[in-house]
Amino acid sequence: MKPLSAQFSESVFGSRDSAMPDRYDNPKYRLIVLEFALGMFVSWLLLTSPQAIAGDKISPRLTAYLESINANAEILVWVYFIDKGSLEHFRNSEPINVVSERSILRRLKVRSLDQVVDYTDLPVEQTYVDQVASLAIQVRNRSKWFNSVSVRATKSQVSELEEIPFVRQIDLLARFRKKDSGEEVTRPSTTGKGRQRGMAKTSGLDYGESFIQDSLVNVPAVHNTGNYAQGVIVGVLDNGFRLLNHEAFDSLDIIATYDFVDHKESVVPNNPDPSFGSHGIFTLSAIGGYKLGQLIGPAFGASFVLARTENDSSETPLEEDNWVAAIEWADSIGVDVTSTSLAYFTYNPPYPSWTWEDMNGNTTVITRAADMAVARGIVVVNSAGNAGSNPDHNTLVAPADGDSVIAVGAVLSTGERANFSSIGPTTSIPPRIKPDVMAQGVSVYAASGTDTSGYVYVGGTSLSCPVAAGVAALIVHERPNATPVEVAEAMRMTASNAANPDNEYGWGILDAVAAIEYIEPTGTDDKPEKPAAFRLEQNFPNPFNPTTTIRYALSQGAHVTLRIYNGLGQLVATLVDEFQAAGHKANVWNGTNDSGLRVASGMYMYRMTAGSLTDTKRMLLLK
Repeated sequence: MKPLSAQFSESVFGSRDSAMPDRYDNPKYRLIVLEFALGMFVSWLLLTSPQAIAGDKISPRLTAYLESINANAEILVWVYFIDKGSLEHFRNSEPINVVSERSILRRLKVRSLDQVVDYTDLPVEQTYVDQVASLAIQVRNRSKWFNSVSVRATKSQVSELEEIPFVRQIDLLARFRKKDSGEEVTRPSTTGKGRQRGMAKTSGLDYGESFIQDSLVNVPAVHNTGNYAQGVIVGVLDNGFRLLNHEAFDSLDIIATYDFVDHKESVVPNNPDPSFGSHGIFTLSAIGGYKLGQLIGPAFGASFVLARTENDSSETPLEEDNWVAAIEWADSIGVDVTSTSLAYFTYNPPYPSWTWEDMNGNTTVITRAADMAVARGIVVVNSAGNAGSNPDHNTLVAPADGDSVIAVGAVLSTGERANFSSIGPTTSIPPRIKPDVMAQGVSVYAASGTDTSGYVYVGGTSLSCPVAAGVAALIVHERPNATPVEVAEAMRMTASNAANPDNEYGWGILDAVAAIEYIEPTGTDDKPEKPAAFRLEQNFPNPFNPTTTIRYALSQGAHVTLRIYNGLGQLVATLVDEFQAAGHKANVWNGTNDSGLRVASGMYMYRMTAGSLTDTKRMLLLK
């Protein structure tokens, strides 16, 4: 009898004796397919075990709320499923396509190959969604990570949903309100050009008035090295982006957009009020805007993914499912860093919500999703909130309470903490210090949301967050193999208050240069003459086009070969075939074969041998 893992693999991908697509003969897919199936099998056993589905389907929170409303009252709930269906529809699918190859390569920084793609990456079973939709008012969003859908339903419809055999649990979907008090009122630039020329000219670029906010966290010094976060993908999640034709975005590389509120590709809100979607313009320009003499964001050379997750109608609460759907989408594209400037608090009755007591890093769905994103290799940066201090408890917002989330507080340009900046600690046991780091959040210079050549001063942790996220993107560019945890540690341990962190100031004001230097470089020559061990580094950049650098270390002299192979295992190019002395080495591959011809896009392997030692790594050429 075949092992259970083999049975499960065949249930997903079919037997090797069946008519398998030729692509599975490609070694690029073969290993991923087998290990992907095994990972799904283990997760499937856990999710469908009796312990996983035992107990009442209606959560205590939802039970308490249902008792307070009538049968026809509409509510928002999460509906969780016991599994992802028969999986038959994945038989002829390429598992690598459940997320992008770039996402897989990013995940390899924090996961082994056998875990890089797992059961949580599979889509929610469509037949389950259809049956739920037939009983509810509306299915709003779906989450593959949590294997659930968010639903608008009446109290009586919730009872019907509870009777569905494949429904594991139904829970209340939290709603939040925006906290505007404490955040500085937006004001226009009175001079138009209005820049601190003397300060701006001390660097290689003319930053205009944005020089103050950038220099406070030492960004210009990083820019002077040629690092503008090129090759990094940043996801910005906000209330929409009204004016993407602003001059500060003329050179911005936007690779994907989606509106998770109104479910459309454009991230311009449907509401004709020109102020709707302006907040997203402020935050996007603070991280990636570029207009010489006016505004330069820390990560202006990055590529951007934009998601609208908030409906900023004054009486409309934010529902957490929009953010969860957006972070899963951003992950599948392959983002490296996300910046979320959402500052939300408990909503007034009758809307139920989380409270400050729930800010423990493990309770809210948003925070759990943020930590799952970090576990997939994404650096998640979030505003700490604008509720100021409270002598009795924290004033944090989700997902800033996450232990893996970089929560950003606000300071004035002088370095003094802004009085509206939210404080910790979390309510976890033991409590954790929050915020993590600080950046300027008062009088931050940003693009106008209503004038394509205008600029404004804006305040709040909503603006300190994108500045900090820009620093994170610079770190990722310079240290591409650093994990999100290493990036967060570098940002904290080199900040101005690192010697004595507290719950008002965190670890202090960021220092972009020091944070980069804190992480030990890989693939540089500033190392001991004789390395302690043989080591083959991951190529960088990766993915690449048109060239990439491969570095390795030799602890002693040896005959070395360094060869490139395609996905079929065929030799493409030989870069090294000679005796080499001990030391750190580097070779550049320009994407050509031994005949000098350009090769096609795709996954390649490079293998190095040094005497009796061999190591192999993968890289991705994108054109």
